[in-house]
Amino acid sequence: MISPLECPASSRREFLSRSALLAAGAGLSSCEAPSGETLSSAAQDSSAALDEALAALTDQRGSIAPISEDERVVRRERLGSLLAEHDLDALVVEPGATMTYLSGVAWGLSERLFALVVLADGSHFWLAPGFEEERALALTGGSAEVVTWQEHEYAYAPLAVALEQRRARALGAEPALRFFHVDGLERASGARVRSAREVVLKLRGRKDEHELALLRRANELTQQAILAASQLARPGMTGDELGAIVRHAHTRLGLTGHWDLSLFGPAAAKPHGEDRDRPLARGDVILLDTGGALHGYQSDNTRTWVFDAPPSERVLRVWNAVHDAQRRAFEAIAPGVEAREVDRAARASFEAAGLNSGYSAFT
Repeated sequence: MISPLECPASSRREFLSRSALLAAGAGLSSCEAPSGETLSSAAQDSSAALDEALAALTDQRGSIAPISEDERVVRRERLGSLLAEHDLDALVVEPGATMTYLSGVAWGLSERLFALVVLADGSHFWLAPGFEEERALALTGGSAEVVTWQEHEYAYAPLAVALEQRRARALGAEPALRFFHVDGLERASGARVRSAREVVLKLRGRKDEHELALLRRANELTQQAILAASQLARPGMTGDELGAIVRHAHTRLGLTGHWDLSLFGPAAAKPHGEDRDRPLARGDVILLDTGGALHGYQSDNTRTWVFDAPPSERVLRVWNAVHDAQRRAFEAIAPGVEAREVDRAARASFEAAGLNSGYSAFT
């Protein structure tokens, strides 16, 4: 195996960069050993090669605390007050962002109803398929009753009974609750299930200071991942290969559920372009759109730069047009201003720069 110090024509960083490219599947070769052995032997363990190339990135999950159970208790109590204000006795929540926000529980969607029910007094209970009871108890920590339903029945009659026992007759549906569950609950309970969209918007629409700090930290870490990946960009690599590096960088930083859209040259000009196999060439515009989750809070960053060359006059003009439109949008944001007005300010900036109106230049 070739050591970085045994490659006279390249620095250790260059060696590790090439190792990372090979680990990502780029198929580039480094200097050859006297025996003809190439760097591919050093990159058989792709994860190890990327780990070494990205050694400066360390797990940052401990840099900020996750949402605590005490905070979730406060959230459920606040939800209870909002339900009472809207003349609702209970909110039915399927797996998704709102369930996780209120309980920390993540559960996959299926045809079998698993639900969190929060009552107007701030208390809650769970509904789960009978054969999933043990798993449900483990995930929920036994903090509240788990009402079960069996395979020979629908979930709605047991749910209706549990609601009636708690004198919950005015029922609200979290906006993501699927219609067939709403319909089934209405049939079983005889009650009309109302949309609780306004309740959930008031509950979750404004982030508290801890949430803002988590969002900020998640995005800071994604920016670190982008910077680290940009330093490993090399001619001939593809968007998939750059994407593999940035995803590995996210993993080292402690982010989960990471994703990327890495595009070069003409492919970068199209929203969600699909030509990720195009090899990177000097002077190409690189677009890297990526993110990941830190303690459940998602980052989303897009960066563009020109690879290994000064930007052309056209690239500079378009980049500055985007920058100016973004600045105009920020300036337009204020309490009471509708989102459409912010969008209008950005579009007006594009048109003032001589770019086309509508969706031809600004998506």
